[in-house]
Amino acid sequence: MTELAKTFEPGPIEAKWYDHWEGEGLFRPERPDAVPYTIVMPPPNVTGSLHIGHALDNTLQDILIRRARMEGKDSLWVVGTDHAGIATQMVVERQLNERQQQRTDFSRDDFVAKVWEWKEESGGQITRQLRRLGASCDWSNERFTMDEGFSKAVLKVFVELHKRGLLYRDKRLVNWDPKFQTAISDLEVETKDTAGKFWTLRYPFADGSGFIEVATTRPETMLADMAVAVHPEDERYKAKIGQMLKQPITGRLIPIIADEHADPELGSGAVKITPGHDFNDFEVGKRAGFKAAEMLNMLSADARVCQTADGLIPSDLLGMDRFDARKEVVARLEAEGALVKVEDRTIATPYGDRSGVVIEPWLTDQWYVDAKTLAEKPLEAVRSGDIAVVPETWKKTWYNWLENIQPWCVSRQLWWGHRIPAWAGPIIEHVDGSGQVLTPLNEFQWFVGETEQEVAEKALEFYKAKLPATAIRFVEFEKGAIGVDPDGAVRLARDPSVLDTWFSSALWPFGTLGWPEQTHDLERHYPNDVLISGFDILFFWDARMAMQGFEFMGEKPWKTLYLHGLVRDDKGAKMSKSKGNVVDPLGLIDKYGADALRFTLAAMESQGRDIKLDEKRVEGYRNFATKLWNAARFLQGNGVGASTSIAAPEAKLPVNRWIIGEVVETLAKLNKAFDELRFDGMADAIYHFTWGTFCDWYVELVKGAWDEETKQVAAWAFDQILVMLHPFMPFVTEELWHAMGERPYDLIVAKWPAPEASVDAMAKAEIGGLVEVIEAVRAVRSELNIPWTATLIPYVLGDAALADRLSANQATLARMAKVGAPQLVDSAPPSSAQILAGGSAVAFPLEGAIDLDAERSRLAKAVEAAVKERDSLAARLGNPNFTARAKPEAVEKARADHDARSAEAERLSAALARLS
Repeated sequence: MTELAKTFEPGPIEAKWYDHWEGEGLFRPERPDAVPYTIVMPPPNVTGSLHIGHALDNTLQDILIRRARMEGKDSLWVVGTDHAGIATQMVVERQLNERQQQRTDFSRDDFVAKVWEWKEESGGQITRQLRRLGASCDWSNERFTMDEGFSKAVLKVFVELHKRGLLYRDKRLVNWDPKFQTAISDLEVETKDTAGKFWTLRYPFADGSGFIEVATTRPETMLADMAVAVHPEDERYKAKIGQMLKQPITGRLIPIIADEHADPELGSGAVKITPGHDFNDFEVGKRAGFKAAEMLNMLSADARVCQTADGLIPSDLLGMDRFDARKEVVARLEAEGALVKVEDRTIATPYGDRSGVVIEPWLTDQWYVDAKTLAEKPLEAVRSGDIAVVPETWKKTWYNWLENIQPWCVSRQLWWGHRIPAWAGPIIEHVDGSGQVLTPLNEFQWFVGETEQEVAEKALEFYKAKLPATAIRFVEFEKGAIGVDPDGAVRLARDPSVLDTWFSSALWPFGTLGWPEQTHDLERHYPNDVLISGFDILFFWDARMAMQGFEFMGEKPWKTLYLHGLVRDDKGAKMSKSKGNVVDPLGLIDKYGADALRFTLAAMESQGRDIKLDEKRVEGYRNFATKLWNAARFLQGNGVGASTSIAAPEAKLPVNRWIIGEVVETLAKLNKAFDELRFDGMADAIYHFTWGTFCDWYVELVKGAWDEETKQVAAWAFDQILVMLHPFMPFVTEELWHAMGERPYDLIVAKWPAPEASVDAMAKAEIGGLVEVIEAVRAVRSELNIPWTATLIPYVLGDAALADRLSANQATLARMAKVGAPQLVDSAPPSSAQILAGGSAVAFPLEGAIDLDAERSRLAKAVEAAVKERDSLAARLGNPNFTARAKPEAVEKARADHDARSAEAERLSAALARLS
C-alpha cells in the first residue's frame, strides 16, 4: 500500500500513467484468440489541434475501447491522421510566403517534399494532444492517409471503380475557390448572410414586340445567360414560350423556355438561366437540352471575365475581376435602359472556409464517382438493420440524402494529395498525309492505371490500332505537351489534380487494416464494431465509408453507427472564434485534469441532443475525482487495501451484504447502458454509486466497525468502483489501483467486474430502510430548521418489525441523524413531524425543539412565494409571443426555472403538511 498525498493533483499522475501504458504496449495487448473488437478513429487533419469536438468524439471511443479491453477482447482502436489536402498545402504555402517565396517558385516534386518535411516536424501536434486526453489507441500501428500502404489502397480503388464504370470524367458545376483555384467540397463552403442587392433587368423580345423582366443577385453573370425560364402553367407567358430575347450588352439571342423551377409567385415569374454559373440553372439547362460542353463559361479559374464560346462579351470587359465586372455591367445596363430597379437584400453568400473568398459555381472537367449506384447497398443495410444507427432519428436523414445523392466530385486542383492515376493522350480525329495529328483543344483520351507501365501498355495497344504508334512517352501536363512525336511516339501526361481527401478517408475502415493485402488484422477486424462520429460528417465520411466498404469488402464497414451532437457553450450557442465562446479542451485539462473533462463529456452526452458545456460541470467532476481520492485515503487509514478477489467476498453483516448487492445492481445498469450506447446513463450509474451509495452511505454506515469481513468487502467494493470507473476516468483510477496495494497487473488490463453474487433482498430491505429513515430525518431537520443539538425520538406507528430494525441500528441512527431509541405507538403524538419509511409512518415530536407557530408561518410564506413565481413563469411560457420570439436559451431557462420553482413549492408544501 502506498500512502496517498493529501491533495489530489491530476497533472503529474496523467503524464506518468500515459507514458507507462504506451511504453508497455498495454493499449493493444496480444490476444490472438480473443473475440475481436474494433473502432477506427475519424482521422483528424494533420494540421489540426485538439478542439472540443475532438475531445468528445475521442472520449466516447476511448470509453468503449477501454471497457472492451477489460472484457478480455482483442481490442483494436485504429489511429491515424488525414493529409488534409487544402489545409496542409495552405499551411506550407503560408510559411513560404513568410520567406517571400511562393509554391510556384518550386517544382511540384520539390514543393511536395517540403510538405513532407513540415509533416515530420510539425504534423504531430494533435496526436500529442490526444495522448493528453487519455486516448488509448494502437499508436504502434499509427496510419497516415498518404503513407505507402494506404496510398496503394487509394490508387487501387480509383482504378477499380474506373474499370467497373463507377468513376468517370465529366463536365459539371463545382464549388470553385478562386483563391486556391480548386474545386472544394460542400463541407468547405461556409454560407454567410451578407448585405447585397437585387437587380431587376429588362430583356427585349428579338422581334421588338416588348420585353420581359428578370431579377438577379449577380448581374455580371448575365454575360453568359443562355435562356429565360417561365413556369409552363403561367398564363402570362404560355404564348411566349419558344420566342427569342435579345440580351442587353452582348446582343445574344436566347430562348424563353418552360421549367417548373420558375416560381410564378416570385417577382415577374421569369428567371434568367446561366447554366455555367448556377447549380439550379445547370439542372434547368440540362432539362432544356443544353449539353454541358455547350454551356457558356464567362469566368477564368481566378474569377476574371473571359470570353464565352460565342465570342459576344465586349473585349474591354475581358480580364476584369468578377466584382469590378459587376459594377461595369450594371452601369452598361443602366445606360441601355435595361436596368429597371435595384433593391437592398440580405444574400446567403458562399465563402471558402479557409480562403475567405466568395465561392463560384464553375463549369469544369472533373472526375466523378457514381454515388447513386454505390449508395444502394448502404441504403438497404440501414433499412434492414444490418447497420444499426444510434440514435435512430438519423435514419431518416440517411435515407433522404442517399436517395437523392448526386455524382461525387473527387478531384482537386492541388499539389498535395494522392495524384490521380489517369494519363491524358491525344484524341485521333484525323491524321493528314504528313502524319500530323489534329487534336481538339482540351479534349483527351484518358488512360487509368496503378502504374506508368500499366498505362503505357494500354495506351500503346490503343494507339497502334489508329496510327503507327512506336512508343509511349510521359510528359508534364502543359499546353501543347500532349500529342505525337515525328518518330511515332505518343506523348501522355498525368492529370495534375489530386483526389479529394474524403475519397481516401472513405477507405479508412479497411485501408488501415492492410487492404488490398489480405492481412490477419483485416480478416479479424473488418467489419469494425462501432463508428463514433459527429452528425455533421454523416454524408462526407460516414456514408462514403459505407459505399466503399460494400463495394470493395462486400459488407458493411461497421455494425453500429453512433452519431453524437455538437458541443455548444453554456448558453447553448454554437461555438465560434468570432463570438469568442470557443472552449479549449487543453485549457480545461490544465485546470481540472483530463479525467474531469472526460467524465463531463460522457455525462452530458445524451442521444440526440447537443451538449451545453458549462465549466462548472467540469469543476464538479474534478470534485468527484477528489472525493474518490479522499475515499481511498480514508480506507487506507482504516487498514483497507487492495482486494485479492474478483468475486464478491463472503459476508454475514447486513451492511456488507447490502453493498455487494448495490455493486451487482450498478454493474447491471452500467452494462445495460453500454449495450444501448447511453453514455449519460453509464456516467450516471457509476457516479451515483460511487459518490452516494459507497462514499456517503457505506463508508459512513461502517465507520468505527472495521472488522475483517468489512475490510475485505470494502476493499472489494472499492476495487469494483475503480474498474467500472476506469473507462471514464482512467488516470486517477489507475493511480489509486496501485496505491491500494500490490497488483499483479495494471488496471487498464484488469478484468471487467464479475461479482458472482446476487442482491440480498433482506439486506437491501434492512439497510435500504435505514438509509431511507436517515435521509428523511435529515430532510426534516433541514426543512424545519431543527438544530442538531436536539435529539429526535422516533415514534413508529404500528409497525413492530420497523421498530425492531430501528432498534437494531439505533447506534447508527444516533450517529448519523441524532435519533434516539424508537417507540412503538398506535398514534402520533401532538405537534410532531411525520415521515414514511418502508410504507409505515414514523412521527417525531417537535415540542421544545423548534417554535412550531413561527416555523408554520415561515413555511407558509415560502410556499406562497414559490407558487407565485411558478405561476408567473407558467404564464410567460403559455404566451405564444414569448416562446416564438424569445431566444431559445431564454425560453429554455424559463422552463428550467419553472420546473425548479414547482419542485420547491411541492417540497415546502410537504414540509408544511408535516406540521399540520
